[in-house]
Amino acid sequence: IDGALDEHFVLDIFQTGSGTSTNTNANEVIANRATELLGGDRGSKLVHSNDHVNMCQSSNDVIPTAIHIAALAAIKDDLVPALQGMQKALEAKSKEFWPIVKTGRTHLQDATPVRLGQEFSGYAGQAERAVQRLDHAMQDLSEVALGGTAVGTGVNAHPEFSARTCARLSKQIGVTVKETENHFQAQNSLDGVVETSGVLRTVATSMYKIANDIRWLGSGPRAGIGEITLPEVQPGSSIMPGKVNPVISESVIQVVAQVIGNDATIAMSGQGGYFELNMMMPVAAYNILQSTSLLAASATNFTEQCVVGIGATTAGPDLVERGLMLGTALAPVIGYDKAAGIAKQAAKDGRTIREVAREETGLSDAELDQLLKPEKMTEPGLGGGGGGG
Repeated sequence: IDGALDEHFVLDIFQTGSGTSTNTNANEVIANRATELLGGDRGSKLVHSNDHVNMCQSSNDVIPTAIHIAALAAIKDDLVPALQGMQKALEAKSKEFWPIVKTGRTHLQDATPVRLGQEFSGYAGQAERAVQRLDHAMQDLSEVALGGTAVGTGVNAHPEFSARTCARLSKQIGVTVKETENHFQAQNSLDGVVETSGVLRTVATSMYKIANDIRWLGSGPRAGIGEITLPEVQPGSSIMPGKVNPVISESVIQVVAQVIGNDATIAMSGQGGYFELNMMMPVAAYNILQSTSLLAASATNFTEQCVVGIGATTAGPDLVERGLMLGTALAPVIGYDKAAGIAKQAAKDGRTIREVAREETGLSDAELDQLLKPEKMTEPGLGGGGGGG
């Protein structure tokens, strides 16, 4: 387990679809090492790879079990902690940025005001729900095929073999695994792996959203949005001095592309179940473990090299007073059509909503101050209007 015998595992991922080659390789390495520990010579078969090591087992139940356990351990030990760390960092930024009010954006167009902290709370919420989705996937992975042997009937296996083995495995890895209630579905399909990969794809998609938003919010510094600053982790250009690129966000986006590609491979692998056995298990195993590893490393890197170093600028607050969607707050008082007319006139003249509303409505400066207060529009209430878009 600690890698001391890795040199003896010489097989490629692309092999027989049941993973029999890898299972046989493992059985032979275990048998030879056990023989040596008992004082015998390697190859003497004092401990036999089939009669002893493979007792009560088949590649057809061992390999899917190994896939589930490996994915389960990787998600629990690596990915979940990485996402929880990212959530915590995003929540800290949400609190830090809560006083900052800026212009919201929908359809890449100006919308009503929003707090920068509210945006980051949304990102933290995505990370939190990613962990919740993984918790559900881990429940499915915890049900394993061990005990079904060749075709799910359990032939040549002791009736208590799977239950006893699962109990010992659970203690060793710190996660409960249990014998499946239906060995036939556990061996003729990869549904649990396909489902988990779908969750990983969802996690990746969430990370794309977060990384891409942060990339755009930090664009500039003068010709972009520039509402946040991103930590400089390397020179941004070999020809343009002083340029800073959003390299960490871009690395996350590339990881997402890889994970989505892996998910497509796993989906095809799930279709490779014919009668009593799936015959695309090795490639499914490779891809789900790679996806988990990539997402864990990417989330950690994104947190440590990007999120914790994000700062806020004055660009967002500076634009709020000139935002045309402040007119939304006038709609409940003067009506949608008149508020829309004021917004269009302000856009045409290059003036603010306040300036045009002062001329076109009977509202006093005090009333306009109350209605057009950006902070008020970041909270629920009829004073800020309603609707979609």
